[in-house]
Amino acid sequence: MSTNSARNISLVLSSAKPVTGTSAAIGILKTLLALKATNTSYNVTTDMKIVGKFPFKVFTSNENYFIEPNAIIRFIFEFGSLDIDARLEQEINLEWEEKILSVFLEDKDLEISKLLSAVESHISLGHFKKDVTAYNIAVFASIYNSFYSLEDQEKALYPSLLSWFEALLSNEAFSQALEIYNDLTKMRLIRQNPTFANRKVVSSAEFKRDINEKVKVKTGENNVLITSALPYVNNIPHLGNIIGSVLSADVYARYSRTRGTNTLFVCGTDEYGTATETKALEEKISCQELCDKYHKIHSEVYKWFNISFDHFGRTTTPKQTTITQDMFMKCYNNGYTLTESVQQLFCDECDRFLADRFVEGTCPKCGYDDCRGDQCDKCGQLINAIELITPRCKLDGNTPVVKTSTHLFLNLTKIQPECEKFVLKSYNDGKWSSNGLTITNSWLKEGLKPRCITRDLKWGVPVPLKDFENKVFYVWFDACIGYISITANYTDEWESWWKNPDNVKLYQFMGKDNVPFHTVVFPSTQIATGDPSTMLHHISTTEYLNYESGKFSKSRGVGVFGNSAKDTGVSSDVWRYYLLSNRPESSDTQFTWDEFIARNNNELLANFGNFCNRVLKFTDATSKYAGVIPTPPENLLNDPNSIYSTFIVEVNQYLSEYNSYMDSVSLKAGLRAAMALASHGNRFIQSLKLDNAMFLYNKPECDALIYVSLNLIYLLSAVFSPFMPSSSSSICEQLNAPNRLIPDTFTLDLLPGHIIGSPKHLFTMIDESMADVWRRTYGGSQQ
Repeated sequence: MSTNSARNISLVLSSAKPVTGTSAAIGILKTLLALKATNTSYNVTTDMKIVGKFPFKVFTSNENYFIEPNAIIRFIFEFGSLDIDARLEQEINLEWEEKILSVFLEDKDLEISKLLSAVESHISLGHFKKDVTAYNIAVFASIYNSFYSLEDQEKALYPSLLSWFEALLSNEAFSQALEIYNDLTKMRLIRQNPTFANRKVVSSAEFKRDINEKVKVKTGENNVLITSALPYVNNIPHLGNIIGSVLSADVYARYSRTRGTNTLFVCGTDEYGTATETKALEEKISCQELCDKYHKIHSEVYKWFNISFDHFGRTTTPKQTTITQDMFMKCYNNGYTLTESVQQLFCDECDRFLADRFVEGTCPKCGYDDCRGDQCDKCGQLINAIELITPRCKLDGNTPVVKTSTHLFLNLTKIQPECEKFVLKSYNDGKWSSNGLTITNSWLKEGLKPRCITRDLKWGVPVPLKDFENKVFYVWFDACIGYISITANYTDEWESWWKNPDNVKLYQFMGKDNVPFHTVVFPSTQIATGDPSTMLHHISTTEYLNYESGKFSKSRGVGVFGNSAKDTGVSSDVWRYYLLSNRPESSDTQFTWDEFIARNNNELLANFGNFCNRVLKFTDATSKYAGVIPTPPENLLNDPNSIYSTFIVEVNQYLSEYNSYMDSVSLKAGLRAAMALASHGNRFIQSLKLDNAMFLYNKPECDALIYVSLNLIYLLSAVFSPFMPSSSSSICEQLNAPNRLIPDTFTLDLLPGHIIGSPKHLFTMIDESMADVWRRTYGGSQQ
């Protein structure tokens, strides 16, 4: 071994000690081993300006310097003076360390056993001798911490490596270099596994919900009853159906629960009526078989979309029959029904009166050629089937004739004064959506007319009166009663929810075409029974969600359906986010694949996901906090003039805005406020430059920033939970914290010493080219 005692080397290090096992620490160890092995004179100084992957420099006597560790080894060992064979041996083995071993070391996900097995194999083949050479120094430094920290039984798995390692470790030069190395570096922290035992979370922040326990009305507390419009059972729900009722209702139900409000959320499939009979005839199965088939499909779609019903039921139940007939008889006995003969379309070929859905024709209002017999899909107007221009029977295509049939009517004219009082009070107290009030007022202003509540069908709730044995109730008379019977199938204490106007507030969600049945027909029925009833407090309605350049249509199979969304492979949270950010609250909106991808990539991934992942990964690193939340300096958090106090005030402003929007069921604005809060967190860590330099040179500031940022992420898990529940649960899992209540004010509930879980990405990039793929696969532009 040559000596360079006459040479003068200066080793200039960063003033911050590197963590063992990092590239910086390995580079320092390589340099020290080379200096000691060659007996080269040197001095050590520090310079806080030196940063980077290799935060050190080796200056020569002529003021040249090196920063790459293996270049330093070559210089110190004077490769240029070696004969060709000796130099070739050194270069070949150094190149192996540089090209092979360094790749292993830079792979953070690599199991240490694979790294050590590679070295074991190389040594066992006789490539490395047990003397002090440049390449032995390089390899020894690279694996020192990984191998030295193993238990003896683990080291024994690599016999050639162990023999080689111990031979070098016994060398005096190596011992001297390691002693200095230990002074110049700091040990990598040991990452503890997150457990319940090492959680340090303020208990009052936790949100608890036992899904196996029936939700009961709590006297003296706020009790919220939420319904989403019962979806027709005759087809698979499309995205317009989902955002219009069940998803919107689910967001508010989740918000209500997470605010600590006692909440019951019910829905179910609407299974009676003409639509069911028509679809059953098309599929050549019985009505019951059709209902069973599509109820299962609906349940599966909503489960995939993570809709948190307390109970998802159906209307074809004995309780539906009992409760509907009971309410009707009370209306009948109280004098609020009429019997009238009406003109109705009759098909001679079918030998039956044709209910509304068995008839199609031209709309008398807008001229649409495929208008249904009860409502026009294009203009949304309710019509009488006999008003259709050129009507045709859907069963056989023949032209029906007009005949007379006797039916029962709910006398809305008689009920109108009480209905108007209800609407005025409910609107003022519950702050209805504007389109809900507009549609209702148009009905009231025109004057309510008696409305037919029976049909000449077989599939429905039988009318319990003599001479009406062959008739059933019109689906829009008993559909809203379905909310009650579904609740009754959930709990025997259903009356405490539906006959408790003083203690329960009813929130109902639907598309705009369902408004009059919920604001006029159903409330009028409740009034006519004379029973104390839980009546509508707030109605939240949506306009239409269009698909690309056309309309969604469940009956015509146009657009993206629930099962199609699942088949894309994109998570339900991303679908929920896009639909809710595009919720048609005051005007129609349009679904496009391009925007769907852009919102995932530019908003969820680049903003919300990036903020969470950056802070969590920084905290998780064993070179920094090893997953332990640091203790922030009190002066930084308690000083009212500090940037952290200002930041907390600003977070509270965003939070207050969010809660205000959500309380008023402005869901799209609430989601925007949540995203603004995430953006604010992103801007904060960027403005303070959260990075390695901050941790090394300004750790008190870094401690405060990490502490506040992790607590903001915990808050974000709560405010996003109504919209993206799976992502919120993932955040809590990564934080090793329970699901969080949504507070009135931002509180720092993750305490110093709390150990977080393992970070992982919340969202993934979607290739923009998928827009064309999905557009071709799922329909796209409609002609």
